[in-house]
Amino acid sequence: MKFAVLVFPASNCEVDAFHVIRDVLGETVEYVWHEERDLRKYDCLVVPGGFSFGDHLRCGAIARFSPVLSALREEAERGKLVIGICNGFQILTESHLLPGALIRNAGQRFVCRTVWLRCENVETPFTNQMSVGGHLNIPIAHGEGNFVADEAILDALEANGQVAFRYCDEGGKATAAANPNGSARNIAGLVNRAGNVLGLMPHPERASEALLGSADGLKIWRSIVRWVERT
Repeated sequence: MKFAVLVFPASNCEVDAFHVIRDVLGETVEYVWHEERDLRKYDCLVVPGGFSFGDHLRCGAIARFSPVLSALREEAERGKLVIGICNGFQILTESHLLPGALIRNAGQRFVCRTVWLRCENVETPFTNQMSVGGHLNIPIAHGEGNFVADEAILDALEANGQVAFRYCDEGGKATAAANPNGSARNIAGLVNRAGNVLGLMPHPERASEALLGSADGLKIWRSIVRWVERT
């Protein structure tokens, strides 16, 4: 399969994602500059972390107007897989490809550490190599990762199985103490209604090799590959 890793001015995680896809997964991958208007040749579109356009106005607020986002929206509507990581998640919410918004962390501080995630739905293209309730140990690094939405949207996300990951403790409990940023209902990652677009704040590309302390992120990447191979 063929991945595209989008690149915006001030992205800083595209190299990490590119490395994991090419050197760990062994899949074909290309960088795609934010001015590109055609993404039809790719099977999965990766919107990486970083500080696109310096996070001016709001995180992702300027990147949403890049030409590549129009192309990404078209491909997402066709059912192509899209994964937005950290700033990529912020870009997807700003672009209304995912519901809700990401605001300043509850503690008003940038948080950089490893967290535990609990998988909530294994029927998505991004989680099919996991088990319900399975735990992943993955790092975060963000100042605006506090996911918010009104109660009706949150209820719909729960009812539709759109919550992919929750912050939890090492024992798998989604407690307030395990929530690093104040996200509503401990939500760390979610999919759109169709299930082909995932946004998550933790960085699976930084947890895809044992040398880095955890290879749990590979479960997400391998789920993507498996899904495309089966379809």
